[in-house]
Amino acid sequence: MKPSILVARAVFPETLAKLQQHFDVQANQDDVLWTKPQLIERLQGKAGAFTTGSERIDAEVLAACPGLKLCANMAVGFNNFDLAAMTARGVLATNTPDVLTETTADFGFALLMATARRITESEHFLRAGKWDRWRFDMFAGSEVHGSTLGILGMGRIGQGIAKRGAHGFGMKVIYHNRSRLSPELERACGAAYVSKEDLLRQADHLVLVLPYTPQSHHAIGAAEIALMKPTATLVNIARGGIVDDAALAQALRERRIAAAGLDVFEGEPKVHPDLLTVPNVVLTPHIASATVQTRRAMAELAADNLIGFLVNGKPLTPLNPEVLQGARA
Repeated sequence: MKPSILVARAVFPETLAKLQQHFDVQANQDDVLWTKPQLIERLQGKAGAFTTGSERIDAEVLAACPGLKLCANMAVGFNNFDLAAMTARGVLATNTPDVLTETTADFGFALLMATARRITESEHFLRAGKWDRWRFDMFAGSEVHGSTLGILGMGRIGQGIAKRGAHGFGMKVIYHNRSRLSPELERACGAAYVSKEDLLRQADHLVLVLPYTPQSHHAIGAAEIALMKPTATLVNIARGGIVDDAALAQALRERRIAAAGLDVFEGEPKVHPDLLTVPNVVLTPHIASATVQTRRAMAELAADNLIGFLVNGKPLTPLNPEVLQGARA
């Protein structure tokens, strides 16, 4: 008898077909967003779940679903998982690292450039029929080439952005991270380690690529923004909640920093209303990894984690591998 799994959101038909070879699959191809009670109801009798960032797996869900053995996130981030609660219950968590690194770094740099060069603001101006002549200072933005790129969070994606800046745009790259990179990696990235305060003060363009944790909640708030140059830009492709969106909107309105580019938001898909009323911000709906090839690779890896663990006992990218040790004991 095949194990039963839940695929909590719509996914590529080919991925679903692959899963159906190994499991009794309950799918959600209508892509309905379930409430917590609805998610719990659908997880009854399921050994595994194919999840996205919209499914919160916490102690309450785990207590109500004692047969659950694995949640495979189709994302590199996993702030929708209460990892401690999952580990305590012996439920394995997996994510999809590596397969989205380059695509997300590409997008981060695209968002940086759109923000620095005021692309969204100028497009709105043009579409509104306001362009009637050329001016020497019309939408004059910030220089990218040769400027100082600051990166907060220097994992795989941060390193990808650093390499693009240093090698492609001749930027001076500085970074801050919980732990410093090896000298070899610093050389490969063309990056120098600095304190968080120096990062904020020196960066012409600050890119956030750190994971969301209780410790990183509002890592960029009013006090941090006050340290930045008034000509600086801020780009967040990490997670909502890392930035205090209300404080950022106020700083943008008062031109205490030049501009921001945001792909993630606190409480998304809701966006702080003040961010919708300031012109000097580029807003995108959490699409940094959104190429067809990368999203397919993410779906395939999530599926392979389900198959690897529930069929073969060997997940590919476990987040809490201690669960595996407990299962073998």
